[in-house]
Parts: sequence; structure tokens; C-alpha cells
Amino acid sequence: MQRLILGRKNHIMAVGAVLIAAGFVSALVFKNEIAAGWTLAAASVIGAAPIAIQAYQALKVKVVSIDLLVTIAVAGALLIKNFEESAIVTFLFLFGAFLEQRTLNKTRSAIKELTEMAPESALKQMPNGEFEEVDVEEVDVGDILLVKTGAKIPVDGTVLSGEGSVDEASITGESLPVLKEKGSKVFAGTILDNGTIQIVADRIGEDTTFSKIIELVEEAQDSKSKAERFIDRFARYYTPAVLLIGVIVFMFSRDLELAVTILVLGCPGALVIGVPVSNVAGIGNGARNGVLLKGSEVIRDFSRVDTVVFDKTGTLTAGSPSVVEKLYYGGDTKKALSLLASVERESGHPLAKAVLEEIGDAEFLTVENTEVVKGAGITASVDGHRVAVGNPALMEREKIKISGQAKADIARLEKEGNSLVIAAVDGEIRVLMAVRDTIRPGVKESLSRLKKLGVKNLVMLSGDNQGTVDAVSRELGLTEARGNMLPQDKSAYIRKMIEEKGKTVAFVGDGVNDSPSLALAHIGIAMGGGTDVAIESSDVVLMNSDFSRLPHALGLAKATARNMKQNIIIAVGVVLFLLAGVIFSEWMNMSIGMLVHEISILAVILNGMRLLRFKLRKQALRQSQ
Repeated sequence: MQRLILGRKNHIMAVGAVLIAAGFVSALVFKNEIAAGWTLAAASVIGAAPIAIQAYQALKVKVVSIDLLVTIAVAGALLIKNFEESAIVTFLFLFGAFLEQRTLNKTRSAIKELTEMAPESALKQMPNGEFEEVDVEEVDVGDILLVKTGAKIPVDGTVLSGEGSVDEASITGESLPVLKEKGSKVFAGTILDNGTIQIVADRIGEDTTFSKIIELVEEAQDSKSKAERFIDRFARYYTPAVLLIGVIVFMFSRDLELAVTILVLGCPGALVIGVPVSNVAGIGNGARNGVLLKGSEVIRDFSRVDTVVFDKTGTLTAGSPSVVEKLYYGGDTKKALSLLASVERESGHPLAKAVLEEIGDAEFLTVENTEVVKGAGITASVDGHRVAVGNPALMEREKIKISGQAKADIARLEKEGNSLVIAAVDGEIRVLMAVRDTIRPGVKESLSRLKKLGVKNLVMLSGDNQGTVDAVSRELGLTEARGNMLPQDKSAYIRKMIEEKGKTVAFVGDGVNDSPSLALAHIGIAMGGGTDVAIESSDVVLMNSDFSRLPHALGLAKATARNMKQNIIIAVGVVLFLLAGVIFSEWMNMSIGMLVHEISILAVILNGMRLLRFKLRKQALRQSQ
């Protein structure tokens, strides 16, 4: 019976509304006070049934809930035959619960939308080479899958053939489709807008990026911050305290109506619901915009960050070196580039790969008598020429003739933090290339937005040499930059910033070696394209390694923290206003008090829901300064 009544709360509320309307019509139109009294009393009893059941269930687990306050208040109103107020109080309480549930469901829509996006089937290649539709659970790592236009990509994988544009909004929050071709990575839950591709399954089931997003968002929404835990404890003691005050007031005044009114006005509904709705809405906004905030406590700490420490490679920079400047000396450049490419093809060094990508199509010649000089470069005989490819140390070792112009160029490029690839042919320098791990697009603008959001210190720690680190720091306008840093050095630096300087530190990184720093900082922020270890040990994940999401994440955390404070002020302010109304005015009564309470609950919910539409605009940047 209890389950049936609680399951029909909305129907009971509707019946109560009809009875209340009928009661007022009887009294005002037909002047039938007896019929009005019985109708309103029936509305009170029917409406109080689910409230009383909830109060009883709470008492069974030794919790004195708000429902108990309302139940006693309604019983008291019935006892003094104040049927109008008892009926209105029960209706408003049930109506408030209805609005609360409906609006809270909207704040949880992000997780619902994610779940609905989960792919259910896949076109899997069978032993006979044909593709057949199977449940996504039947796909194994290494299987080859076919994805057609408009279909959801069923697993994380790598494109084997074909090309097309993919809508990755469910993963990265990015609205523009991304072109995918052979070798590109694709994610489960994203949609192929056009084209046809074949992919090999790299991650399946719960290991896919999409599944981890759902898991992380669910965990984050279920977690509680210190503020929520405090409010839970507060409500546990506050409700009995209000009951005690009501009893004391009745004992001294013998005014049952006054005591009952105090019970109604003391309901802390908006206080209990205000903070959770802000957190859930903030986390939901992050999930929609490619930012995973792992819990309510993360939001609180993140909003207070004043120092952000970055790893360099793969975080501020692209993580793969490329040629940023090239200079030629002497004639027949095409021949010199062909000799350089032929030698570099023999090397597996990252700089060699960057040089080959820069040269592009070239005539590869036979390479003989290759000698690798550790830490310097490589020498070889190519098409009858003596070729040396490496850094200035190799040129000195090989006694290569360096002109005054070449010396000046080398000095300038080294000062700018570049790694140099010098190609000498038959004792003379012919090609000079400056190679550098380039800055990620949009990083400089994102760092500027972080400063406007109140981050006072932007620090870079890198294992790279100090010259390269200084060059990147100058270009980005960082507060501090340190090179030659091992993982333990980074951790020690962060500990010093926290313990000795009292900074609230966030660390941004993507590699296994960043995991200790991610765990040690107040807030660890992992690039979503980084390692699983880094993602697991972090507090915030920027999906698809989109650095531009970092200012949005910080702005969202600050907005959520502000929203929580606003809701607490609204809730406490309403209770104080109502209690003051009882003491200093004659117009305050139970039904008015309950109406104001329900309006306050709706107000904090709607205020929290504003976070679902949060976007970091210029106005938000100004407010945070």
C-alpha cells in the first residue's frame, strides 16, 4: 500500500488540487461552509498520506526529515480545524516535490543523452570477408568493422581505409566535424557524417573512451562535496531543533497555530537541494563540452586555483617536432636535399622524421659506409659524395667549413630554442634546418583567458633543455619555466609551491611520467589523448587533448562554486525572512510560508540549471577578475 501511494504522488496532488478548488467554490460561490470544510479536510488527509509515509520511512532509519515537520504541521492544522491552510500546505509540498523532481531530471540529462548515444550494433567482417551486423558485445579487439554514413562508430579504433568526417561532439564537445582518414583514431559513440570507413577495433566495451566518460560522469554526479556533507549533517540536527522550538513555543504560549506555523516555516528544503543541483548541473555542462570533472570536491578546489603548472611536450606543444625554418647555402639545392633525405631515411631519430616530412618527395640514393656518431649525427657516402648530417658538434668533429653567415644563422636558431639539423656535402654546409616541437594551436589565447580568470602563475616544467624551455616560455608569456626536470623534480616543485608558498596548484600533463605530479597537485588535469595512467590519476580530463577546453573548465568550476553560494544564501535568507515574518508581522501564516518555501526551492533549482547553458564569454571573464 505504501509503495502504491508513493507511486501515485502526482495523481494525489492532482486530486488534492481539484478538491481544494471545489472547497473554495463551495465556500465563495454557494456559501456552503460545511461542504467546503469537508472537501478541504479530505484534500488535507489525501495529500498528507504520501508525506506521512515518507516521514515514517525516514524515522525507521532514524532520520528526522522535513516530511515529519509537514506531517505534524498538517495534523496540528486539522486539529484546530484550519482546513484551508492544511489543504494548501499539503498541495504545495507535493507540487514542490513534483517540480523538484522534474527539474532535477533535466539537470541529469547529460548522462541520459550520453547513455542513449551508446552504439548497440556493428558491421563486423566475417571469415568469408563479408560484413554482418552483430551486437557490439560480440566485437573483439582486432576485429575489422565497416562504418557507413550516418552510423555510430561502435568502438575506439584506427581507420584502415576510406575517409569521412566524424561528429565527435559526444567526446570532445566540438561542434565541427573532424576529417578522418587512414591512420586516424576514432571513438565509440561518435557519428560518421559522411563517407565510408573501415576500422580495426583497438578498445571495446567498458574500455572505450565513451564508456569511461559515462562511468566518470556517473561517479562524479554521485559524489558529495564538503558543502553537501555539511548540509546533510545540518539538516539532520536542524529538523529536530525546529520540532523542539515548536514544542517550546506551544508550552509557553499555548498557541497551537503559532507552533504549527513555526514548524512549516522552518522547513530547510531549499538548503538541502541547492548545492547538489548546482554540482550536478555543472558536471553535466562539462560532460557536454568535452570536460570531465570528477566530482563535487574537484569543482570546489578547481575554482580556487591560482597557479597552473604545465608539462611542455604534448601539453603546451604538439608533442612531435617539425621543421620551423630552413636555410640553403651554395647551388643545386634539389641535389643537396636528395642527399640529406637519403641519409635521414637510414635514421630512426625523431628529428630525421621531421626532416623527411619537410622535404617530402625526393630522389633516394644508395647510402654506403654509414657511421652513427652518438649524440652528434650520422656520416655516410652517397652517390660519390661525403655527407654529414647532424648538430654543430658533428660539424666540428668532421672539420666542416662554416661560413660567417652560417655561423650567425646557427647562433640565432640555437638561441631561439631550436634543435638543428645541418647537412654538409664534401666538407661544406649546404642545408640548415631548425626543428622544434611547435606550440599547440590556440594555446597562447587559452593561457591569456586563464589569466583573466584569476590564475596568477603560469609555470612550465619540462625535461627538455633550458634554452628550448625559455624559448617556449617567451613565446607564451609564462610566469616561470624550468628545464631539465625529471619526474621527481616536478613533484618536488609542486610540493614546494603547496607547502611552502601556500598556492592552490593545478597540474596539466599527459604522460606516465606526469602521474605523480597529477596526483600531488590540488587539481590534476589530464589531456584526454594521453595515457590511461595519467587520466586515471587526474581530477579533470580534457577530452581529445583539446587545450582550449581548459579555460571553459576553470570558468565552469568558478561559476558552479558561485552558484552554490547563491543557493545557500537564497535558502538561508528565505528561512530568516519567514521566521522574522512570524515574529514581526500579523499576515504570515502556514500556507503563505509553504508557498514561499516552494518558490525558494524552485528558485535554487532554476538557478542551478543556468549552469547547463554556461559558456565562457567575455562577460564571464570580466566577472571572474
